Amino acid sequence: VFGKDINLILVLNNLASDHKSIRVDMSASTILYTRRTVAEILKAATSVELGPKQGKHIRVKIPYTHYGKYLTTDKRIQVTALCEIMRTNGLKLLVEKTIILEDTNIIIKLPRRVVVNRAVSLEISYANPLPEPVSRCVLLVTIMNQQVKINLARLAPRERSKIYFEFTPRRVGPLQLQVDFSCDKFSHVKGFVTIAVAPA
Repeated sequence: VFGKDINLILVLNNLASDHKSIRVDMSASTILYTRRTVAEILKAATSVELGPKQGKHIRVKIPYTHYGKYLTTDKRIQVTALCEIMRTNGLKLLVEKTIILEDTNIIIKLPRRVVVNRAVSLEISYANPLPEPVSRCVLLVTIMNQQVKINLARLAPRERSKIYFEFTPRRVGPLQLQVDFSCDKFSHVKGFVTIAVAPA
């Protein structure tokens, strides 16, 4: 989840009946959705000895403090492990994983029944998932082809807050409401709901 440390496990298994020495070079970078690298956030190397038919786990931790300021709105991190089996004329195995960090910041609560031409109040809950305060918080609410910009107070580390948003639906049927939350440390955290508007 965005804002928390990332914990990964690399599993190495020796399927052969002889001993293997393996050098593992690990790296991680924040990337765009096009896979273009933004910044390298981890570089580590280790050696592993594997007996016949033996497996081992290598634990990797990427703290938020390493990736936070380099993350783009795509919230993607590419992790690679280049495993070189020693004394085999440079036999190598490359393992890659792309991590897309989830947002759990926006929660929209609707009343049980929404009726056309009658004012309705929604509860919009938003949060700072980071271990540091954020400021210049803005909520952009889009509904019925209109955008409403709401300036919010700063949030303490891990703080959750909420506002109430009122509007009047003008037609019966499905209506989509989208919320976009941004601040000085991250931007474009989105949430949306489809509202079923009933006849009066």
